[in-house]
Amino acid sequence: MRIDVLRFAEGAKQARGLVVVIDVFRAFSTACYVMAGGAERIVPVGDLELAYRLKRLLPDAVLIGERGGVRQPGFDYGNSPTRVRDVRFDGKTVIQTTSAGTQGIANARDADEIVTGSFVNAGAVVRYIMSRRPERVSLVCMGFAAREPAEEDELCAEYIRNALLGRPNDFAAIVARLRGESGTNRFLDAEGDPDADNPRSDFDLCLALDRFPFVLRAEPWTPPEGVGTASDWGGSKAEPGGADGSSGTFAEKRLVCLRKQVVA
Repeated sequence: MRIDVLRFAEGAKQARGLVVVIDVFRAFSTACYVMAGGAERIVPVGDLELAYRLKRLLPDAVLIGERGGVRQPGFDYGNSPTRVRDVRFDGKTVIQTTSAGTQGIANARDADEIVTGSFVNAGAVVRYIMSRRPERVSLVCMGFAAREPAEEDELCAEYIRNALLGRPNDFAAIVARLRGESGTNRFLDAEGDPDADNPRSDFDLCLALDRFPFVLRAEPWTPPEGVGTASDWGGSKAEPGGADGSSGTFAEKRLVCLRKQVVA
């Protein structure tokens, strides 16, 4: 099994085989908590305008995510596991757009298949990969805003790679390393503030190792009529802070949804 470690949106474009798009703080940790809350699917999109348009066409859908770590106007929730962990999303479609994680999915156009990666379901990701026995695995670290390295994503990729190769991992050391460096610096909002975008509890929730026994696997998804083409919603232009920057019509782009698959 060949295992490549790639980075950012450009790395996602280069990814081949079974692709694991990693965003620990916080997109794909939050996504796992959402799915654990009963959501039917998550539709990850790279473009903010597209997310708004999908919400208008699917008024019963839940819109979550951020730009620059901040929940955007009209969003139901931000990108915080703290804010969604006790919410019931039973049967809901959830539209998610973020500065990093969803950009990776939008750009991984040459993948054979895509799953998300984070510590909260790392064991399930490893078991899933082993069950699929792919010739090639691409671990894509999305980093901060899909353009700067993020230590937590690098460490998660290393953790998954070690597990696939039968090498030991020291998760306690990983937590200590993140707690002492960049990890806690992102979560500065007061814990008691109900509107905080970055509550301190997100740190621990994102590092709850193997809390969930499932992977989030990308499947083709047909959007509702009226979404339009890429030129209509700005899909041919890159957003500041990391966007998919793709071109061509919307019909030429692969829009997917994430569904939960339990891995024994």
